[in-house]
Amino acid sequence: MQNHIKTYGILFISASLFFTACKKDYGNLNNATIEDLSKNASKSDLNNLVSGTESGTRNSLNFYLDDVGVIGREIYRFSGSEPRYVLDLLGANSSTLSGNNFYITTPWAAKYRVVKNCNILIQSANNSSLITADEKKAYTGFAKTIEAYQLLLNLNLTYQNGIRVDVANPEQLGPLLNYTESLAAIASLLDEGKTDLTGSTVSFSLAGFPGLSDAAGLIQFNRALAARVNVYQKNWQGALSNLSASFFGLDRNLNLGAYHVFGTGSGDQLNSVFIPQNQNGEQRVAHPSFATDIEAGDDRLSKATLRTTPASLSGLSSDRDVWVYTSSTAPVGIIRNEELILIYAEANIQQGNLTEGLKAINKIRTSHGLGVYSGALTQADLITEMLKQRRYSLFAEGHRWVDLRRYNLLNTLPIDRTGDDVWVQFPLPVTEQ
Repeated sequence: MQNHIKTYGILFISASLFFTACKKDYGNLNNATIEDLSKNASKSDLNNLVSGTESGTRNSLNFYLDDVGVIGREIYRFSGSEPRYVLDLLGANSSTLSGNNFYITTPWAAKYRVVKNCNILIQSANNSSLITADEKKAYTGFAKTIEAYQLLLNLNLTYQNGIRVDVANPEQLGPLLNYTESLAAIASLLDEGKTDLTGSTVSFSLAGFPGLSDAAGLIQFNRALAARVNVYQKNWQGALSNLSASFFGLDRNLNLGAYHVFGTGSGDQLNSVFIPQNQNGEQRVAHPSFATDIEAGDDRLSKATLRTTPASLSGLSSDRDVWVYTSSTAPVGIIRNEELILIYAEANIQQGNLTEGLKAINKIRTSHGLGVYSGALTQADLITEMLKQRRYSLFAEGHRWVDLRRYNLLNTLPIDRTGDDVWVQFPLPVTEQ
């Protein structure tokens, strides 16, 4: 990983300065170097780094979402040119996951490039005499929040194999941390980000944070991510406390939140997760169980639209396209209020506050055309219902595999072909072994 971070981190800085999601006049940056930025960066330089960091979080999203979606039996990814989506990821014909293949090396590298960018932003802001102390705090608080988010996604892939969190110095990388240690380090980084953002002055703009781009909004985003980390840690009270400081609200819009955004302008990029309906060749289709398991009247069935003809490959088939991202410029959620409501339900149920947990579950159900929950009011039954609502509310957003793994329910996922496997985690990339 040492060479990996040094090479890709520097490349990403160069790219981020020129190809970002926001259309701004950045001036002539042909001679800009990392050394220049880290010595006495101007506000314009730092804003370029912010835009490049936000832009970079979009890179290789399709690989990450396909990884967790295929293994979690949410989707099939059919590709005539890449059989490993239906072989390695599903464990077909004695296939196993390799640390040398694109499905781990590509998303892993993309996220550590952003981590590198965040570390440069922190260093550059701290070393600059051209911004105020309160502006400095906003840059570092934003960078720590995004760094924590990127590390969490890589940890979702490798799970008990862990990640490196301390990578600021490519010449002296920190140790690989196990899953528990990694979550604690990510939570601590989010706490540092919140501390920095408190009382800060935001002098940069963000493309994918509607209503959340000032200091108060970024703290709410930070706490929303912290609540997600808390449920992974089984820190239920911590999750509820952080939700109260986030943009969570039972009566707020389900889609309120932060997003990866895309565009057709020069230097921007399109949504790599989008595949048109009824396409041949490259296809992203829903696992058949998505439709067979859904309740009648649930409007979330629209996330998997019927094809004119079924798609099939390697003994697998589906008659529904994934239709969560409906255009090449459709946004991809980072974290939405719908997830926060379900975190609220989960944390309350786990603490025995069943009435409050049920209230949140019913908010989700009635928002999607269903009646209120009528099953047994036990903790176990409400956990089952909560996971069901997460399955449909967060479909193709990267959660189901992680959810079932943290509840030791991966054995409940369907085996599509004799001999297929449901993997628990990815191996570390070979650069880390």
